[in-house]
Amino acid sequence: MFNLFLAVSPEIFIINATFILLIHGVVFSTSKKNDYPPLVSNVGWLGLLSVITLLLLAAGAPLLTIAHLFRNNFLRRDNFTYFCQILPLLSTAGTISMCFDFSEQERFDAFESIVLIPLPTRSMLLMIPAHDSIAMYLAIEPQSLCFYVIAASKRKSEFSTEAGSKYLILGAFSSGILLFGCDMIYGSTGATHFDQLAKIFTGYEIIGARSSGIFMGILSIAVGSLFKITAVPLYMWAPDIYEGSPTPVTAFLSIAPKISISANMSRLSIVGSYGGTLQQIFFFCSIASMILGALAAMAQTKVKRPLAHSSIGHVGYIRTGLSCGTIEGIQSLLIGIFIYASMTIDAFAIVPALRQTRVKYIADLGALAKTNPISAMTFSITMFSYAGIPPLAGFCSKFYLFFAALGCGAYFLAPVGIVTSVIGRWAAGRLPFYYIRLAKRMFFDRPRTWILYEPMDRDKSLLLAMTSSFITSSFPYPSPLFDLTHQMALSSYL
Repeated sequence: MFNLFLAVSPEIFIINATFILLIHGVVFSTSKKNDYPPLVSNVGWLGLLSVITLLLLAAGAPLLTIAHLFRNNFLRRDNFTYFCQILPLLSTAGTISMCFDFSEQERFDAFESIVLIPLPTRSMLLMIPAHDSIAMYLAIEPQSLCFYVIAASKRKSEFSTEAGSKYLILGAFSSGILLFGCDMIYGSTGATHFDQLAKIFTGYEIIGARSSGIFMGILSIAVGSLFKITAVPLYMWAPDIYEGSPTPVTAFLSIAPKISISANMSRLSIVGSYGGTLQQIFFFCSIASMILGALAAMAQTKVKRPLAHSSIGHVGYIRTGLSCGTIEGIQSLLIGIFIYASMTIDAFAIVPALRQTRVKYIADLGALAKTNPISAMTFSITMFSYAGIPPLAGFCSKFYLFFAALGCGAYFLAPVGIVTSVIGRWAAGRLPFYYIRLAKRMFFDRPRTWILYEPMDRDKSLLLAMTSSFITSSFPYPSPLFDLTHQMALSSYL
C-alpha cells in the first residue's frame, strides 16, 4: 500500500497543492489589505514553489521498486514515464514565472488562472504513464477543460473570450471523437488495456466487421489526439486561440499538451498498432503539417501568429519520429520535444517583454537591436534555432528526426522536412522569409515610430538565460541529451 502511494505521490501532491492555492486566493481576495496584483503575485510564487517541490518529488520517486506494481494496470511506471514527467513540470514552472510581471503589465487580476496552470499538469502526469484507453481519456479531458478556462481568463478582452469559446466548442467535438474511438476499439475487441490490444492485434487474424471497427477506432483516436496537438488538418483553431489567449497561456498551450499526448501516442503506437495504421496516419499528417506550417506563416504580420504556425510546423517535425515506429524514431521524437519546449519558452518569454510597450505587429520590431540589443540578440538566436540553422539546438533536433526517417525507409518524409526548413529561411519570389524576417526587422529596418523598451524583469531574464544556454549548447555537446533520450526510448520498448 505504501508503494502504491509512492507511485502516485506526485499527482496527489499537486492536487492538494492546487486546492490549497485556491483556498488561499479565495480567502485573501476578500481582504481589503491585499489588492489583486499582490494576491496574484503571492499565488504565483506559491504555485511555483509547489511545482518545484513536485519536480523534486518526481525526480526522487523510487520508480524501480514500484514499476512491477503497475505493469499490468492502468498506469505504467518506467524510465520513459520518469523522464517524460519532468518536462511538463519544467514547462509549468516556466509558464508561472512568466505570469508575475504579465499580471502587472496587463492589469490581469484573475488569480484563478495561475491556479488552473498546475491543475492540468496533474492530468499530464497521469496521461504520460496511461496504459489503458480509459485511463488515457480520463486523463486528457480534465486537462482540456482547464485549457478552455485559462484561454478565456482575460475577461476584459473580447479576443480572449473569443479564444476560449472557440476552443471549448471545437474541443468538445474532438473529445467526442476520441471517446468514440475508444468505444469502437472496446466494442470490437472487448479490451481496453494496451498490452491486451497488442496480443489481439498480433496474435489473431481479424476480418470483417471487427476489422472495420478497429480501423475506425484507431482513426478516431488519432483524429482526437491530432486536434489536441494542432496537427494538420485539425489545426484551424490554433492561430486565433494562440493570438487571443494571454501570452503565458499561449506558451503553455504550445508546449504542455504536445508533451503528454506525444508520450502517450508513442506508447499506443508501439504496443497497440494495427497493421501500421497509426504510422501511416502520422506519416501523412507530418508531411501536411510541415508544408502548411511553413507556407502559412509567411503571410502573417503579427508577432504571435507566426509562432502559432511555427508550432504547427514543428508538430509535423515531431510526428516524423512517430511515423518511423522504431527506437530511433522514438528517441528523435523525444529530442525534438525537449528542444522544441526550450525554444518555445524562450520565444514566449521575450514576447511579453516586448508587448509591454504595445508591440503587436512584426513591423513594430524595427531597430530593436539599437534600443534593446540583448533582447534582439536572444530573440534572433531563438528564431535561427527554429529555422534549424547550425550550430543551434534546432538543427540538432531536425538532424536526428530526418536521420531517423531515413533509417526506417521514409525517404520521402526527410526531403519534405528539409525543403520546409529551407522555406523557413528563404522563400521564392517576393515572399518574405518568416524566421529570419524577424531578425532582419530587429537589426536592419527602421521603425515607423521609435519605441523605448522597458527593462525586462528578473524572472524572465533568469528564464531566458537558462533556455538560451540550452539552445546554444545542445549541438556542440549533445551527449547528455542523447544518452537520456536513448534510455527513455529503450524503456518504452521493454
